[in-house]
Amino acid sequence: MFSFFKRKKAPDASAPEPVVPAAPPAPAPAPTPVRAPAPAPIAAAPVVAEASVLHEGANLFPETAERPTTEAEKKTSWMTRLKAGLSKTSSNLSLLFVGARIDEDLYEELEAALLMSDAGMDATEHLLGELRRKVKEDKLLDAAAVKAALKELMIDLLLPLQKPLELGRHEPLVMMISGVNGAGKTTTIGKLAKHMQGFDQSVLLAAGDTFRAAAREQLMVWGQRNNVTVISQASGDPAAVAFDAVQSGKARGTDVVMVDTAGRLPTQLHLMEELKKIKRVIGKGMDGAPHETLLVIDGNTGQNALAQVKAFDDALQLTGLVVTKLDGTAKGGVLAAIARTRPIPVYFIGVGEKLEDLQPFNAEEFVEALLG
Repeated sequence: MFSFFKRKKAPDASAPEPVVPAAPPAPAPAPTPVRAPAPAPIAAAPVVAEASVLHEGANLFPETAERPTTEAEKKTSWMTRLKAGLSKTSSNLSLLFVGARIDEDLYEELEAALLMSDAGMDATEHLLGELRRKVKEDKLLDAAAVKAALKELMIDLLLPLQKPLELGRHEPLVMMISGVNGAGKTTTIGKLAKHMQGFDQSVLLAAGDTFRAAAREQLMVWGQRNNVTVISQASGDPAAVAFDAVQSGKARGTDVVMVDTAGRLPTQLHLMEELKKIKRVIGKGMDGAPHETLLVIDGNTGQNALAQVKAFDDALQLTGLVVTKLDGTAKGGVLAAIARTRPIPVYFIGVGEKLEDLQPFNAEEFVEALLG
């Protein structure tokens, strides 16, 4: 599922294991942090005490560990969730082709559906213009053929956004994560940390969101779930927290350092300036860092998400996006708007709250779920 990640070479057996803080060993199995204590056996999992267990991709969530899942099953499960998540957008588009005649009314209805999905005027005009040309050149006469042509055009439009997040390029690989309040930034960091551990990556988190109440505690909970260190300071300077985390990651030989930052609106110029400061300070902690500057955006915000991408990209020179909460919206077309206006790679998309609901973006899968 994540084979696109570049794996690092197997570590020398004589070399010391990277230091990954672990929960103290317990004499008996203990309930996992995500489940209330209960006598039922499924609610209990042994406390992970060895770093090497994490490097084998151990599953700390026992509700998903009953039986190994094949890659085919994982793919089918993901496509099912993706289709369900995009169903609100999909229903507005797919139903137009049911028994439709290829005439001007169809194009007008398609235009309205694309605009309602927040594809934006630029992407909508591009898609319809190309569709008209293809229908004429290929002499398409039935709705199914026109729908297939639209799918091809949408895949071509979104392909520039499909790019793998490569691990192992730097040691540590430093990632700075930003986004507005409520986009799901801190939760996304926790999920990404778990995914990376499945690819033999040790992870360190920096609680750089020192403004939002309980943000530090929320990130520390994710650190406990994933058994990774969280660098934090109560009411500390976020740039100082980021610097300390980079230095700690270098000293420990950590593979990935992820720096959380405070949520802010792009119109809050003084806070945007602080983001620039954090990025500069990270660069002082390690030459060339941050190596990845990601923006987490809420799919529910539609065209406002495009404005966020522009503002944060202008300030930070983004290297990638994570689009969350696509399951609660009929605005899945916003990716088309991003592709036409600011084609920054979309590393991951999210369609739910569970760990497996955050997956790499694949243009063909996305369009298949959108148009069926």
